[in-house]
Amino acid sequence: MKNNLLSEQLTYAGVSPTPTHLHLCSYNAEGISRRDAEKMDDLLPFLDRNAITWIQIHGFRNTEALRGVCQYFHIDFLTIQDILNPDHQTKIEQHDAYNVVILKLLASDGTACLPQQMAIVQGNGFLLTFIERETDFLNDIYGALEKNVLKIRNRQSDFLLSVILNSVMSSFISIISGLEDGLEDLEERLLSPDRTDVPGIEDIQQYRRRFRVIKRCIFPLKEEIGKLLHTADGELLHKANRLFFNDVNDHLQFVLQTLDGCRDMISALVEIYLSNNDQRMNSIMKQLTVVSTVFIPLTFLAGIWGMNFRWMPELEWQYGYFFAWGLMLVLVAVIYFFFKHKKWY
Repeated sequence: MKNNLLSEQLTYAGVSPTPTHLHLCSYNAEGISRRDAEKMDDLLPFLDRNAITWIQIHGFRNTEALRGVCQYFHIDFLTIQDILNPDHQTKIEQHDAYNVVILKLLASDGTACLPQQMAIVQGNGFLLTFIERETDFLNDIYGALEKNVLKIRNRQSDFLLSVILNSVMSSFISIISGLEDGLEDLEERLLSPDRTDVPGIEDIQQYRRRFRVIKRCIFPLKEEIGKLLHTADGELLHKANRLFFNDVNDHLQFVLQTLDGCRDMISALVEIYLSNNDQRMNSIMKQLTVVSTVFIPLTFLAGIWGMNFRWMPELEWQYGYFFAWGLMLVLVAVIYFFFKHKKWY
C-alpha cells in the first residue's frame, strides 16, 4: 500500500463509472434554490452567505473537482483522501471547523446487500455529501426542504446532518427488517411438515452473507455515534438539536438489537437444518435396518438349506420347497408386526 503522505496527488481507489457532478441546494427561511454543475467554480456565483449551503457530490472519478470543493471549504488533504477511499472504515471525526462522517449506504436487490460509501462534511453554514454512485437516496430530504417540514429551513446545518443520519438509519431498519422477515420465512419452511419445499444450506448461507455485509456496515457506528452525542453543544453541533441526534442513536440501537436477533436466528436455522438432516439420516438408517432385519433370518434359512450335506430330510421331502417358502413368509410377517407393535417402523 502506497504511503499517502508522500504525494499530493489524489487518487480514487474505487471502480464506480459515475462521472463527477455537483448539486447545490441553498436554503434559508425565505426559500430554496438549486443548481447543478461539474465543478466548484460554476457554483460560486450562486453561493449565498445568508443561506445554508448543501452540496451533493456524486462520482469520484474527477478528483480535481472534489479537491476544488474541499479547498473552498478548507477541508484538509487527509480528509479528502479518506473520502476518495471507498473501502475506508466507518468513522466520525471532529475538526476545529467541521465534522466528518464516513459511513456505508446499503441497497438491497432482494438477494444481496450492495454497500457504497457516503461521506458527510458538516461545518458552520454548510454541509457536503460525497457519494460514489448516482442515487436518489437524498431526494426525500430535498422534498422536505421545499415544503419546509418541521421548519427545516429555519435550522442550522447540524440539523440537516441529523436528518441525513436519520435517513441512513431508516434505510438500515428497512433492510434489517427485510432480513428478519426472510429468516422467519426460512424458519417456517424448515419446520414445515411439507418436505417438498425444504430449503438447503445454500439458502441459509445466502442470508448469512447478507448478515455479514450489514454487520460490517452498521456495527462500527455503535462506537462512533457517541462522538456526536457528547459534543452537541458547540458552534457546529447546537444543544437545541441534541434531541435529534439522540433519536439517531435510538434508531441505531434498535438496528443493533435487531441485528443481534438475526445472528441468533441464523445460528438457530443452522442447528435446525443439521437436526433435520440427522432426522432424515436416522429415518433412512431405520428403513435399512428393517430391511436387513427381515432378510437376516431368510438368509440364515437359505444358508442352511444350501449346505452340501447328503442326508438332509427336507431335500427329499415332497413339500419341502413349499414348507421353506411358507416358513420364510411367516418369519417376515412376524418381524413386520413386531416392528409395528413397537412403533419402530
